[in-house]
Amino acid sequence: MENGSSTAPKKWSFKGNEALTKASATSIRTVLMNTMGKIDPRDPRPTIPLGHGDPSAFPCFRTTPVAEDAIADAVRSAKFNGYTVQCCLSLSAIADYLSKDLPYKLSSEDVYVTLGCAQAIEVILTVLARPNANILLPRPGFFLYELRAAYCQLEVRHFDLLPEKGWEVDLDAVEALADENTAAIVIINPGNPCGNVFTHQHLKKVAETARKLGILVISDEVYGHLTFGSTPFVPMGVFGSIAPVITVGSISKRWIVPGWRLGWLVINDPNGILEEYGVLSLSLSLSLSPCVCVCVISPATIASHLPFLNSIQQPVTFRRQLISSVAFFQVKIFSSLLWSYDLIAVWEFTMIVDCIKGCVNISADPPTFIQGAVPHILEKTKDDHFSKIVNTLRETADICYSKIEEIPYITCPSKPEGSMFVMVKLNLSLLENIEDDIDFSLQLAKEESVVVLPGVVVGLKNWLRITFAVDPASLEDGLGRVKAFCERHAKKQQVEKTSSSI
Repeated sequence: MENGSSTAPKKWSFKGNEALTKASATSIRTVLMNTMGKIDPRDPRPTIPLGHGDPSAFPCFRTTPVAEDAIADAVRSAKFNGYTVQCCLSLSAIADYLSKDLPYKLSSEDVYVTLGCAQAIEVILTVLARPNANILLPRPGFFLYELRAAYCQLEVRHFDLLPEKGWEVDLDAVEALADENTAAIVIINPGNPCGNVFTHQHLKKVAETARKLGILVISDEVYGHLTFGSTPFVPMGVFGSIAPVITVGSISKRWIVPGWRLGWLVINDPNGILEEYGVLSLSLSLSLSPCVCVCVISPATIASHLPFLNSIQQPVTFRRQLISSVAFFQVKIFSSLLWSYDLIAVWEFTMIVDCIKGCVNISADPPTFIQGAVPHILEKTKDDHFSKIVNTLRETADICYSKIEEIPYITCPSKPEGSMFVMVKLNLSLLENIEDDIDFSLQLAKEESVVVLPGVVVGLKNWLRITFAVDPASLEDGLGRVKAFCERHAKKQQVEKTSSSI
């Protein structure tokens, strides 16, 4: 036999993870790649990328030389060639940078560096994915939360963002969705995909709702400070004294370097709730003569059947002071038949902070030289860089909104005030031979070499997510092609109506 093998297996036992393949088929990356695959290579016009938020290719969005020099210096120093670690200097620099906007000071122990904001999301969802737990996600939202929750077997429950109210959180729906197994609510501010910015007042209401429900707030602030409307950016950590907040973010967007993959997960918890509260599990040994039966049940079940344990029952969470990490106790109880037996319970207490540390410790870190450059990047970048980026986004957001208003086949509920995106609703009743938002996107790419993201990917079917983070000339060209595409596919009576109104 070839290679010296004399026998062959009856069958190979390995196979792929079907659930993972199914989930990745609906990811933003997969959908955009499929859409770009429809572009006609014979089209001499440049492809206009209005589907994803990476403006780094455009000169008007180039990062600051301060950041580029910091990376070069870190590499040339030869101090950052070893294995990656959670670098103390970068942790302190991130803590100082974020503390500028908070009413309290973060420490390096509150910060964990991650491979971009995406890994920060993976870490916190993995930490919260205990049996039967669920998480509240916005609709529309960032689909990575959906995919990671599915991968962790964490149940997802959706609350709506309200377009008629500037895409605010439907807090009544949040309260109706939550139960005793709800772990957290996710908000994205500034908004991806809606381009909204939550007000100070609304964020406070979110925190108060989370406190009422006894849940965490996970605040995705990867677009933090990229605001250009009337509503300023307010970090959710401002309200960390009301409810504990986990902030995820990165340098990707504000510095326009998504390929550098430097993010963070930050604990905003000035009251120490996440260090005091955690998950309690109970193992019981029931001794009847020589026989021993072992089972695992919840503390609430024990307390309901054994009144003498009521003193230790707590709602949902348990205090660290209640027990040590592993505590033993033995009680003597009697059955109705007066048979005595011993109930030996072993309590195990795990804090959220410990879970985060554990997850980070078994995860990959950002490259060491990127971590080494972070202090200089955060401390030395001048305000004129940030002003240039925000002013450019303001200009392109204005162009985007005004050009969309000229297209009667799509509707934008409100002018974007932050991030790099806007959501627009398709009016399919005015278009012929367009089945849905996916079909619209594929045909648009084929006919006009313009890429947009179908809204179904972010939770709203028959909507589109459009980015305005491209240079102004390309944006005008791209939206002009969108208009031409819609007019070419418009129903005849609509074309006549539009022509008569001009």
